[in-house]
Amino acid sequence: MIDVNVSVPSSPSVTPPALSGSVHALNDPSTGRLSWYEDGPADEHTGATPLLLLHSINAAASAYEMKPLYDHYRRRLPVYAPDFPGYGLSDRSARRYEPRLMTDAIHAVLAAIRRQHGPLPVDAIALSLSCEFLARAATEDPAAFRSLAFVSPTGFNRLPLRQGPPGSTRGHPRMLALINRPAVGRRLFRLLTRRGVIRYFLRRTWGSTQIDDGLLDYDYLTTRAEGAEHAPLHFLSGFLFSGDSGTLYQELKQPVWVAHGVRGDFVEYRGLRQVAERSNWTVEVLPTGALPHFEMTEEFVRRYDAWASRPASTPI
Repeated sequence: MIDVNVSVPSSPSVTPPALSGSVHALNDPSTGRLSWYEDGPADEHTGATPLLLLHSINAAASAYEMKPLYDHYRRRLPVYAPDFPGYGLSDRSARRYEPRLMTDAIHAVLAAIRRQHGPLPVDAIALSLSCEFLARAATEDPAAFRSLAFVSPTGFNRLPLRQGPPGSTRGHPRMLALINRPAVGRRLFRLLTRRGVIRYFLRRTWGSTQIDDGLLDYDYLTTRAEGAEHAPLHFLSGFLFSGDSGTLYQELKQPVWVAHGVRGDFVEYRGLRQVAERSNWTVEVLPTGALPHFEMTEEFVRRYDAWASRPASTPI
């Protein structure tokens, strides 16, 4: 494994950085090139717990989706925001994109954090589908996480929660075989990532026409990169959704904070009833769409900080 500080060239053919701070990357057989953004106070010896921010998975995902939280917390905490494999500045090669790959990416970034901060457990905030990857990482390496926060998490839209075979996915091989053909996949991806189409899906995510224009702009830019279609086509075919997500969520021992909105396409969380009464779970509902940290940044961080400062937010 090689850890290098990366200088991103300002070329129209290269996706520009999504966040401030420094860009780092490592090359590992399990993930390929994995990039992340890193920032924090000038004094590296504050003793503050590192914060790991994980973007969602969709046709135009990137670390930009965590920008409000990254910008807020970098003033007082070491913050790390990776681009998952297939997205942003990370490797976008043609390969199999499944939860195992994304979970390995989380473990790889954790290893990089440990090299800087020692074996200090981190706090982690994940968005949408990456909540399933974070849950898997936290069950595999529970000592690595002090707390977990899930924003608009997937896997809770049904009862009972999914308890498929360990490591299984909800992928449809025939669908992937069809849309992953170059003549089909690239054309489909280009249709889905036209600027107007991205705006349409962001409005459905917000449940409002008042979206974040910066996110729209970066979504469009990041989908122009070579190989940008590979991970999204696996996402569309269901291969990035975990068949055992319910089992993973129920096995978590760390303190868990869930925040979700009430507008837009992502409002079905009836499955939360299966875990909400557990002593290590806290659920909060905000009057927003699926990206509450964009719409109500101050209120979001106020609630998160209040929860994280409680004595109960230590591992149980």
